[in-house]
Amino acid sequence: MPTIKTASQSLNEDDPLDDFERRQITLNEITKAVYVAGDGPAVIVMTEMPGISPHVARFSRWVRDAGFTVYMPSLFGRDGAVPGVDEGIATFKRACVSAEFRAFATNQSSPVTQWLRTLARFAHQECGGPGVGAIGMCFTGNFALSMMLEPSMLAPVVCQPSLPLDDPAGINMAPEELASVRQRLEREDLTVIAYRFEGDKHCKAQRFAAYTEALGERFVARVLPDNAANPNTPPFFDKVVASPHSVVTAHLIDEAGQPTLAARDEILAFFTLRLGK
Repeated sequence: MPTIKTASQSLNEDDPLDDFERRQITLNEITKAVYVAGDGPAVIVMTEMPGISPHVARFSRWVRDAGFTVYMPSLFGRDGAVPGVDEGIATFKRACVSAEFRAFATNQSSPVTQWLRTLARFAHQECGGPGVGAIGMCFTGNFALSMMLEPSMLAPVVCQPSLPLDDPAGINMAPEELASVRQRLEREDLTVIAYRFEGDKHCKAQRFAAYTEALGERFVARVLPDNAANPNTPPFFDKVVASPHSVVTAHLIDEAGQPTLAARDEILAFFTLRLGK
């Protein structure tokens, strides 16, 4: 795997995202802004709440620097913004009532995943290679799993999946879709890797247990200790999230030997393995 460069952008200031190409991509008659950068097989990075923060952009740059073309769709929030409390809460409330998401629905898939599956197919056509990788985080955490209904998707990563918000053991995915994904994972000898912190209040052990019951050994779970989380986070994470949560973004400690950095490296290696780099 290529050496990962250190991102030069400050994590404490709004990120201009000017090393990405901001494209307007229309799929299924719906247009969304998508930030694209890099070369090689496609990896779709889906932002956590409350939007494409400097930390999310940093992770996308790590994926880019590992030899992939990153597609980072704008799904909510102000792109590049440091997550503040008031703005973050307002974004969260809008997303909860949006028709694109099923924030409180157990056993229902969020409609936006249909657009994301089409984005995976579109990105594969543009970039070639054996297939596409994807990572979802927090509000989008389980979306990479839903995207496995698209045949080009080969490398799904599920980070701290937080939906449905009101059922710790719930799965934000229709049962028939989940069954189809399990069949595909077994048929093609594929796996899903998933991450959470042990004391995460928004993605509890019950949720990983439900995924394990649904997917069996194809669901590879990683649970990090709470003391592995970075204690210095943006205001939204400090005041609103208020627990170890974001494994490869806000709570990642960018130092050798740290469990969160090891998780990042494992994810990049997973993309490399599945996408043939």
